[in-house]
Amino acid sequence: MKKKLDKDFIIWLSNKKNEDETMLNFRLQAFAKFQSLDNPTFGPKINLDFNNINYYKSDTNIPTDKWDEVSFDIKETFKTLGVIDAEEKYLDGVSNQYESEVVYHNNKTKKDIIFMSTDEALKKYPQLFYKYFNNLVKYDENKYTALNGALWSGGSFIYIPPHTKLDRPLQSYFRIDSESLGQFERTIIIVDDYSSLEYIEGCTAKSYSTSSLHAGVVEIYVGRHASCRYSTIQNWSQDVYNLVTKRAIVQEHGKMEWVDGNIGSFVTMKYPSCILKGDYASGNSLSIAYAKKGQALDAGAKMIHLGKYTKSNIISKSIAESGGESNYRGLVKIEEKATDSFAKVKCDTLILDGISKSNTYPKNIVKNDSSTLEHEATISKVSEEKLNYLMSKGLSEDKCKELLVMGFIADFKKELPMEYAIELNRLIKD
Repeated sequence: MKKKLDKDFIIWLSNKKNEDETMLNFRLQAFAKFQSLDNPTFGPKINLDFNNINYYKSDTNIPTDKWDEVSFDIKETFKTLGVIDAEEKYLDGVSNQYESEVVYHNNKTKKDIIFMSTDEALKKYPQLFYKYFNNLVKYDENKYTALNGALWSGGSFIYIPPHTKLDRPLQSYFRIDSESLGQFERTIIIVDDYSSLEYIEGCTAKSYSTSSLHAGVVEIYVGRHASCRYSTIQNWSQDVYNLVTKRAIVQEHGKMEWVDGNIGSFVTMKYPSCILKGDYASGNSLSIAYAKKGQALDAGAKMIHLGKYTKSNIISKSIAESGGESNYRGLVKIEEKATDSFAKVKCDTLILDGISKSNTYPKNIVKNDSSTLEHEATISKVSEEKLNYLMSKGLSEDKCKELLVMGFIADFKKELPMEYAIELNRLIKD
C-alpha cells in the first residue's frame, strides 16, 4: 500500500528501522530540502508523479546469509538472474537487495574487512558510519540527493583496512519487482591506504506501465596508494527513472576506476565522478550508454583535479537506435594548484538509423599553464550502403547491427568481469 510522502512517513520509516535521533533529524532535514528544490534544468525531461510512488516496501530489514531462509519467490528471482551462480563461482562476497531492503548478504572472504548493508553499519559501527555518510555527496546538492537522504534504505557499506587485497570481487545486486516503487539505496565504500577493491553492481526491474524511480547515492573514499574499481551494468526496465549520484575522492597515488554500462531505464541521468585530491592521484571512467526506442540516456563522467601530477581518462561510448537518445555529458576541471596534470576525454557515438540521436555536452576547464587536457569526439552513422554490403554476405539486418555494436564496444567488454561481459552480450542481442 502506498503511503503519502510527508513528515509523518519519514518519522515512520526511521522508527521502523530503529534509528537514532541523529538519523531521524537528518532525514527530516533532507526531506525539507527535497520539497524546496526543483528538477534539474538540464538533461532529459523528468515527469514523475511523486504521489504515485511507493517509497518503501519490504517484509524484513534483517538480511540473512542463508538462501534457504529467503522466501522462495525472491530466491528464484535471483537464481534466474544468475546471481546465486555468480556468488558460488566468482565472488568473495555478495549483497542482494530486493525492493527496499537487503534480503541476503554473505561475506565469504576470511580477511578482516567490513561488508554489510548500510543499515547494519549504522547500528554496528555508528562512529565510522557518520564519519563518511553525507560527507562526499551532500543531501542538498539536488532534488534527488535530498530525496535519497530522506528515504535511503539498503545499499552496501564496505571498509577495506590498510594493506588488504581481496582475491575476488565483492558484488551487490539491486532488484525492483513492484509497480511504481522507489529504490533509494546508499552505498559507502572506504578503501584504506595501500589496499584495493574490485566491486560489481547489477540492477534490474520488472516492466510496468507506470514509472518507478531509482535514486541511489554512492560515496567512495580511496586512500593513499589504494585502488578501487567499480563496475556497473544496469538493465532497469523502460519505466524506471534512473537518477543517481556517484562520487569518489582519491588521495595521494590512489586510483579510482568507473566501468559503467547503461542499457535499460526510461530516463538515466548518471555522471560518476572523481575528485583527485592527492598528488599523483588518478581517475578513469569507461562507459557505454545504449538507447533504444523510448529511452533517453544522459550519461558521462566528471573529473576534478586538485592535486599536482594528477591524471584522468574518460572514454564514453554512446549508441542510439530505433528513435532512442543517448548523450554524453561531462566535466573535466583542472584547478590552479593542480599543476603538471593531464586529462583526456574521448567520446565515440554510433547512430544506427535515421530517427535516433546523440549529443555531446562537454565542459573542460584548465586553470594553470603546466597541465594538458585533450578532447576527442567521433560520430558514426550506419549508412544504408554499409548495411546492404554486410547483408549481401548473407547476414540479416539485425545481425549486421549487432556485429557493428559489438565491435564498437569491444574495449568496454574487455574491462568487465567475465559473467557481466556474457550478460552484456545477451542484453544487446535482446
